[in-house]
Amino acid sequence: MPQGITEKQRALLREWLGPYSVLKDHSWPLQDTTVLRVASAGGQFIVKAGTTSHHIRREIAAYSHGMPGPAGSFPVLRHASADAGILVTEFLPGVPVEGTSAEHAPETYRQAGALLAALHLPVGSSTEYAKKLSYTTELLLKKGRGLLEAGTLARAAKELAALPAVPVQLVTTHGDYQPRNWLQEEGRIKVIDFGRADARAWVHDLVRLSHKQFVGSPDLADAFHEGLGRRVGPAENSIWRLENLNQAIGTVVWAHGIGDYAFRDFGVAMLERVLAAP
Repeated sequence: MPQGITEKQRALLREWLGPYSVLKDHSWPLQDTTVLRVASAGGQFIVKAGTTSHHIRREIAAYSHGMPGPAGSFPVLRHASADAGILVTEFLPGVPVEGTSAEHAPETYRQAGALLAALHLPVGSSTEYAKKLSYTTELLLKKGRGLLEAGTLARAAKELAALPAVPVQLVTTHGDYQPRNWLQEEGRIKVIDFGRADARAWVHDLVRLSHKQFVGSPDLADAFHEGLGRRVGPAENSIWRLENLNQAIGTVVWAHGIGDYAFRDFGVAMLERVLAAP
């Protein structure tokens, strides 16, 4: 058993699943969560465990409310303990979309857009969301000193200061919506990994795609928005730019902190793209 699983977590797994075997370790390097595919008499399951990660609790909360949309499109929670930092979902068969031909197919994005529309359940309006996001972005800018050119930091700070803290309609977002968290099985798209799920502005889930898969591929963007049933319009312009600033600067700071300099450079490119947009 991998070192990331504590004895308390192992005991819970034995209680929940009975005798089991580890089929594959899906844990990511530089992450504080152990991810395993296991088999028991009850079938195959995905186990996520950690002792320091807040992502486990977020994922438990997301699954506990039930997943909307077509059955089999999202993992189903079978067991969980927020106190012990562990959850078990039914294994969802499929091949990760990232790095395959499906990552460049419009039909993938049409389905992904439709699934996101199902996930985006309204949870109310907030007058504090934009204020808090602006504040955290300001803190990230301070951490970005020495990582970004002074002129870029100044432009970003000016852009941030000019954005009004408008009321925001919140929905249940995925938090990391991109092909690495999509599976494909015989042409059907499924969604996994809800460790960053939270109540946010709906446009939050479009930021990463807009800076990667959609760049130079308007056909993918069009298919996605067709499935989603909406586009970012003038009413969302302020929160859209704020979400983009936050994620771009956050990427730079976080990636530098873990020594992933290629991802840090991706964050720098994100920020330059945001600041260059009209």
